[in-house]
Amino acid sequence: MNLAVLIERIKKHPKYDNVGMILCHNGVVRGTSRNGRKVSGLKIAVDHAKLKQIVEESKKMPGIIEILVEIAEDKDLFLGEDVMFLVVAGDIRDNVIKSLNDTLNAIKTSVTRKTEYFTD
Repeated sequence: MNLAVLIERIKKHPKYDNVGMILCHNGVVRGTSRNGRKVSGLKIAVDHAKLKQIVEESKKMPGIIEILVEIAEDKDLFLGEDVMFLVVAGDIRDNVIKSLNDTLNAIKTSVTRKTEYFTD
């Protein structure tokens, strides 16, 4: 996984001259779960068909030029490691921020399944 490569792909998009903002999400493995339990790592499973559907729908949002997603799946990830990159490029801040937020929430709720490994 390489965030810089994703950004370079965006910059080569044929409609890049319409881009006014590139916004990136870099999810990492944190040391505690949402309920406060100590975590040693995790594994992510991805529904690729659903991911494709969500990205295609999100690209139809106003002002959005491109959306790229990379998820570290089916391998053990440890504290601090990258879990997911989401890159959204679009015309203006309002459109890009909304798209990133909506796309990220859809991916987290409908696309990925997380298995956390606890230290206790």
